[in-house]
Amino acid sequence: MDVLGIDEITYGVDDLATCKKFFADWGMTLVQETDKSLVFETMNRCRVIAKTTDFPGLPAGIEDGPTLREVVWGVSSDDVIARFTDIVKNLPGYVNDNAGRIGCTDPNGLAVRFQKTRKIDVEMEVAGMNTWTDKSRRNQRSPIYERATPIEVGHVVFFVKDVNAVEKFYTDNFGFVASDRYPNKGAFLRCAPEGGHHDIFLLQPPHGKPGLNHVAFAVRDIHEVFGGGMAMSRLGWETQLGPGRHPISSAYFWYFKSPAGGLIEYYADDDYLDAEWEAREFEPGPTVFAEWAIDGGLDGHTRRQVGTKGPDGKFLTDKR
Repeated sequence: MDVLGIDEITYGVDDLATCKKFFADWGMTLVQETDKSLVFETMNRCRVIAKTTDFPGLPAGIEDGPTLREVVWGVSSDDVIARFTDIVKNLPGYVNDNAGRIGCTDPNGLAVRFQKTRKIDVEMEVAGMNTWTDKSRRNQRSPIYERATPIEVGHVVFFVKDVNAVEKFYTDNFGFVASDRYPNKGAFLRCAPEGGHHDIFLLQPPHGKPGLNHVAFAVRDIHEVFGGGMAMSRLGWETQLGPGRHPISSAYFWYFKSPAGGLIEYYADDDYLDAEWEAREFEPGPTVFAEWAIDGGLDGHTRRQVGTKGPDGKFLTDKR
């Protein structure tokens, strides 16, 4: 595989202090800090960077206000960097730092970069899910997480001006593959024939304005989606939607509003595809987006939907 996934993202932000607390609460590790920038890492050392909007050299935003300014994709080898250099030098916004990172600007105006991946393999225990035909978890309870510890930035989602042009940019130049589509409205792309359902999702809204929709962080399983979401709720951060489940990718999700711009998502259990997969076509709609979803989230204290009274100590089935 050439492109292995997202290695690093950079936000341009207005309130660095709030972003510092938010990303720490999200479950990442702060590894560098200055008065104008923060560098966080996930478990596999994928980097999430927040910089003030006046930071020197920060790429231009695709929209006003806090938003994602740059996406760095990790590649498998120096040979891939050499091949991609021949491609990007003929594209708008070509950059080469002569230290192994190259890049250009995609048709939506986003700064796109490539480097030999710096992420590491992560080994961890993950409890199996018992189904009717597969009892992989024996003599073991499913875990309960008090918070989430994201493994990596799994995908990014953008509003785009021309979905077909942006899809062509990634597929023709860098080998991305379409997983599913909303014809002329949206494209789910994975960065290699074999991998998770999507690494980038492009959505063309009726207004046609570019912008960030959300950044998604992969966690171990559905239990960590719940645990992380309830922890963020206890800490006072606002749910946009979730928990819930996407029918197209099969993933469980929980979205929060982010002070760095757009939304931010915990997700797990997305479909894993290979070269035999054939992209499907869907018409956008509420039931296509979510099989089920809780509006407003769960209260981390009561473990119930926000605004719902918690238990009073009796059995839940006690009607007396």
